[in-house]
This record gives sequence, structure tokens and C-alpha cells, in this order.
Amino acid sequence: MMPAGPVWSSRGPGLAPGLAIALGIVVLAALILFAMGRVPICTCGTVKFWHGVVNSSENSQHITDWYTFSHIIHGFIFYGLFRLLRRFGLPISLGTALIGAMIIEAGWEIGENTDAVINRYREATISLDYFGDSVLNSVSDMLAMLAGFALAGLLPAVVTVVAALAMEVIVGALIRDNLTLNIIMLVWPMDWIKAWQAGS
Repeated sequence: MMPAGPVWSSRGPGLAPGLAIALGIVVLAALILFAMGRVPICTCGTVKFWHGVVNSSENSQHITDWYTFSHIIHGFIFYGLFRLLRRFGLPISLGTALIGAMIIEAGWEIGENTDAVINRYREATISLDYFGDSVLNSVSDMLAMLAGFALAGLLPAVVTVVAALAMEVIVGALIRDNLTLNIIMLVWPMDWIKAWQAGS
């Protein structure tokens, strides 16, 4: 899956145990989200592999959507972050890095589905129809991060960076939103961005 060369040889679980634990975290996060009241699948009663209409009540309810690309980029970022920490002397294994990445991603999925964050999205962004993710979508997002983490381990760093930038630019151009804009509008919303995203 990913090369475990000398840069990752250290104390801690290897890739296989790390992957098993990471998948266990996905299951635990799904159970927590269900306990929080998140719907298992879209209330429309269907399950789609892809739903591409952003401004709809079915956004973030199916397996993949435009925001799946943001979660792949999460995986790129987490891989790079843990490689950087390793380079600065933190003795972590690849398995430990994978577990750490999944803890962060699962924490985000749980956090973004709290009432406070959902309301923040609805107030500060154009996501007026957003009422939280389905459990299916959240699980898919976590697996997309895992895929991004794996790709970052397989691809040269420059290819990963170019791929992340390409996804941000293309998705941003097509739906007027992406990971960067999502973070900006959640943390420091700007009226001109909101107007542009609304098509004004």
C-alpha cells in the first residue's frame, strides 16, 4: 500500500496494525455520529455513489460528492504533517501516523456534525440546506482521507502537491467552493466571498 522505508522505521505499530486500528476508529466514529442523531443514509431513501448538486438537501448525504476531494486533500496534508514531524525527530512509525491522521479526521467529522458547527455553516456560508452529514457520507469522507494518505505515500511529493492544487482549483471553479474557501468561511467569513459563491 505505502512504502515503509527507513524514514518510517521506528517504534510503534506497523502499517497493517495501524490500518486495522484506523478502520476501528472509523467504526467508532460512525457509532458516535449515529448516537448523536445523524441519519444513517439520506432521508430521501436512496443511496447514490455520486451526488453533484451542492445547493441541495442531498448534499453530504451520499457516498461521494464535490467535498470528497477536500477529504482526499486532508489525507495529503496529514501524511505530509507526520512526515515533517518525523523529520524533526518525533520517532513515529507509519502505522502511528495513520492512526493519528484518522483520529484527527474522525474528530473533525464528529465536530462538524455538532449543532454549533452546522449552524455556523448555515449562517456564514451559502450552505442554507445543510443539516449535517449522513453517517454514510461521514464514513466515506474518512475513507477518502485514508485514500489520500495512501496516495501521498505512493506518489512523489511534488505530484501530491500538484494534485492537491489541481483539485482545489478545479473544484473551486466548478462549484465556487473548496477546502480553502470552506475553512475561510467557517473561521473568518467574508461577505464578498459569500456573494461570489451565491452567484452575485
